[in-house]
Amino acid sequence: MVIGTHMSIADGIARTAENVVQMEANTMQIFSRNPRGSGYRTYSDEEINKFQKIRKENGFGPLLAHAPYTMNLASPKEKVYEFACMVIREDIARMDALGMEYIVFHPGSHTGIGAQEGIKNIIAGLNQAITGRESITVLLETMSGKGTEIGKSFEELKAIYDGAAHPERIGVCLDTCHVFSAGYDIVGDLDGVLAEFDRILGLPLLRAVHLNDSLTPFGANKDRHAVIGGGEIGLDALLSVMRHPLLKELSFYLETPLDDAGHKEEIRKLRELAGS
Repeated sequence: MVIGTHMSIADGIARTAENVVQMEANTMQIFSRNPRGSGYRTYSDEEINKFQKIRKENGFGPLLAHAPYTMNLASPKEKVYEFACMVIREDIARMDALGMEYIVFHPGSHTGIGAQEGIKNIIAGLNQAITGRESITVLLETMSGKGTEIGKSFEELKAIYDGAAHPERIGVCLDTCHVFSAGYDIVGDLDGVLAEFDRILGLPLLRAVHLNDSLTPFGANKDRHAVIGGGEIGLDALLSVMRHPLLKELSFYLETPLDDAGHKEEIRKLRELAGS
């Protein structure tokens, strides 16, 4: 089983990889830059080489970068949109150079122009950023549907995918909290949800899972993560996600509100209960 959590890179990327090993995880998610701003870290060749050595020696699975929350590719506002285009273009290139397998982003909020127009903006933003020569895959995240968010339905994600100039570089990250809050019943009908995903998007596009419980009830359209087993989805349903034949070979990334010690215990418990 490939499982890890979102990690801080405050002490550098090599130290982060060491922390992953100490947590007995075998993957990680990091922010591609400051999640609430525009700054980003640079790394020396020495640190990058040390990072790559650690991940290789410890058999890390695919690594995931998360684009900043300040990026809104669906925005109708020129300055906001131009910033988002710059960020996604730079961060795809930077994370690809770092050897990250995936970069995930929130598709964006249309803020009143309508989902169709917002999707057009997202497509244009992705097409100016993805060259097709990258190794990294850009993942669209399933969203909860709060406000004017795009990505709350599989159909909206499919519309983005269909407009991509390089669809071979596009995939999907399924967030369990988000899809539950968006009205996909992963507790009572996981098979049905996956069948719908397959019908609309195709299961080969599903590359990663954000494994989170939800503080808010089914269909609430809220993005409020809870620790595993501490929310409305529950431990049993999330274990069913991890054990599912169509999902168990994917990488799982925790985004639960815990510190490193708490995540280490959460990972240990999940491995034990999921049987891996």
